[in-house]
Amino acid sequence: MIDKKVLDFVVGKTNELIDAATCSSETKAAAQSWLAAIGTETEAEETKKYVAELEEDIMPIDTLIAFAESDAGAQVFGTDAPGVAAHAKEIKAAGGAYCDCPACAVVGEILEKKDLLLK
Repeated sequence: MIDKKVLDFVVGKTNELIDAATCSSETKAAAQSWLAAIGTETEAEETKKYVAELEEDIMPIDTLIAFAESDAGAQVFGTDAPGVAAHAKEIKAAGGAYCDCPACAVVGEILEKKDLLLK
């Protein structure tokens, strides 16, 4: 059973994640499934699935840099691609390991509680 304080924190962050414009449809679905499973017999199983999805979807900073500098990144970010790449390089230079978009930032906060969620 997840500690109530941790659960409340993660539920709040999960709702922020669902509302984040940069949240992928897969992550949003996993978040909604996890929320629906709280307090049920499938909670532990859904928690494992949710954490796995979060770990899969958080964007490592080197991946963001490479993507922003690629042709595919130019298609997604348009004329902002060089700025996205430069920003990502600043994050990396400051010691950051992940993208800081709204979704990735929240995922990072949730994953900090991973060990407490999975116990």
